[in-house]
Amino acid sequence: MAGAVYFSWPDPNAPPCWQLLGYISNTKPSAIFKISQLKKLDEMATNGPTNVFGTNLPISHIAQIGVSIEPEASLLQQTPATTTTDTYYQFGQKMIQNFFNFVSSFSLTQSQMVPNPSETFVPLSTVQTWFTNFERRLQQNPNFWKS
Repeated sequence: MAGAVYFSWPDPNAPPCWQLLGYISNTKPSAIFKISQLKKLDEMATNGPTNVFGTNLPISHIAQIGVSIEPEASLLQQTPATTTTDTYYQFGQKMIQNFFNFVSSFSLTQSQMVPNPSETFVPLSTVQTWFTNFERRLQQNPNFWKS
């Protein structure tokens, strides 16, 4: 058995709609559950509300957390993996895009450059080449930087 952890966004017009965050058990005694990606009740129309804790619940104006004791095997099937290769790939993709955008914001044309012996200039084409190579490596092996 395991403790399934559910979360409900407050909705002044509807009873609680529970979303499974994950679970804790003897084999997984602790966990961190992120709620930043959860969809609010009105965005979940396709999934329909989950009535884990029964029907006819009172309307709530506060966020709620619920724990339900359920078979661990069934929770394993319902709970997505928290960190996947796609997650690392997306993080890497966003990181290099942010870096490239940041560096590009400081770009100057040759006519705008003022000689300054204390400054080092790197051609934007060099950063573009690095960006392209990094992105190619990331697509070929999303975990290449772990080794």
